[in-house]
Amino acid sequence: MAVSPLLSMIEVSRGCVRHGRYRAETRAGQKGDKTTIGNSCCRTRIAIVRLGLGPFAISGFMKHLFFTSVLLAFITVLSQAQELPREWIDPDTGHRIIRLSDEPGSSSFYFHQNAYTASGDKLVFSTRHGLSTYDFKTKKIEEIVDGRAGSVIVGRNTRKVFYTRGDSIYETDIDTKATRLIVKAPQLHGGSGLAINSDETLLGGSTIVGDTPAEFRPRAPAPTPTPAPTPTTGAVTAGHDNYAGKGDMMERRLAAKIPMSLYTVNIKTGEIKMFHPSTDWLNHVQFSPTDPTLMMFCHEGPWHKVDRIWTIRTDGSQLTKVHTRTMDMEIAGHEFFGQDGKHIYYDLQTPKSQVFWLAEYDIATGKMRKYSLTKHEWSVHYGVSPDGKTFLGDGGGPNSVAKGDNGQWIYLFHPEGDKFVSERLVNLAKHDYSLEPNATFTPDGKWIVFRSNMLGPIEIYAVEIAKAK
Repeated sequence: MAVSPLLSMIEVSRGCVRHGRYRAETRAGQKGDKTTIGNSCCRTRIAIVRLGLGPFAISGFMKHLFFTSVLLAFITVLSQAQELPREWIDPDTGHRIIRLSDEPGSSSFYFHQNAYTASGDKLVFSTRHGLSTYDFKTKKIEEIVDGRAGSVIVGRNTRKVFYTRGDSIYETDIDTKATRLIVKAPQLHGGSGLAINSDETLLGGSTIVGDTPAEFRPRAPAPTPTPAPTPTTGAVTAGHDNYAGKGDMMERRLAAKIPMSLYTVNIKTGEIKMFHPSTDWLNHVQFSPTDPTLMMFCHEGPWHKVDRIWTIRTDGSQLTKVHTRTMDMEIAGHEFFGQDGKHIYYDLQTPKSQVFWLAEYDIATGKMRKYSLTKHEWSVHYGVSPDGKTFLGDGGGPNSVAKGDNGQWIYLFHPEGDKFVSERLVNLAKHDYSLEPNATFTPDGKWIVFRSNMLGPIEIYAVEIAKAK
């Protein structure tokens, strides 16, 4: 009498079911028959072990029918759970979207951290296992750093990526993977980093001087299937949209008056220089893309309580406030350099959550220009194209500052006089803005790269600026 096939064990390991190539085969074994799904080139396998339970015997035909049903069910489940589209046209915008990453949990960097080589042939991004590159010409992904890396930034000229690991700073050649320890620096902690100057001789950042108070130390996040790239804790984080308790944390951190300093690291020698000691909360350190000694940083805290945006020379001279608040609840922040190094741009609200602008500060003259936006066009972060003619915004979720109506889009902005005219590129209605998209222009200005959980796991996508034909 035939033995009844019953499911006793299911073993699933991640892989390439998304490729859509399935093969079923049955192998006999002394402890039961095993059925597998998957192509031999893929890592996804389902093992179903059939154990004999003598009294529950059925015919051979019913046995095959049963297993066929099981296989189809698992193909459907895995396709829905793991198979993400590689390319599609957004039906709401008409723009082509491509998924660049292959591994769930992959993430692009914070919006002002350069991730591209100067020629624009490669993008560096983080994965659960380290750092990888995406080659825009070959469409291939290659791991270049094994192990998690923090404060990552790519040199535009040397084709090297710079990052922290533990209390040390490293550089890795993007092409050869040759890695060098720049400096072991346990004294640099609890601040912002890394930034790299235009001639790639200096790294920069901010640091707490002395010990970090226990309540502001980073805490490891709980394990999740697709962890966010930074923990949502009371520590300083970049990547979370108004998470619960953030406002209270920022009030407490500002009031703590913890001693801090800006610093530079000589990339060649590892020499560290401290300058601009302060009890202000120094954060978001950036270098000018064209002036090697010009640094920008912010006084972090609740934006309506701080004059946030400042520039300074690396010798500590020429401290300059970029924006002075003029009314109650006026806020300015999420500042970044224009790619020509002539301007600084930042989100400006006069007052908060009511009137929205992208402000442009002329570094040479100190003059400001404002471009108006509607409430639903407000974005967590903005960016400017390489030619300086267009801008991007990554929209905002229901818990964002603007709390805009139907504002969850990747936008392209065209300046017309003193206002922006927007074009929607990607519908992010299904994106959870607890993960900031951190959109950036590619060096050729033809694509916008962003990270998103709109299809479930965190992945990296690119949207073509030109409409699909």
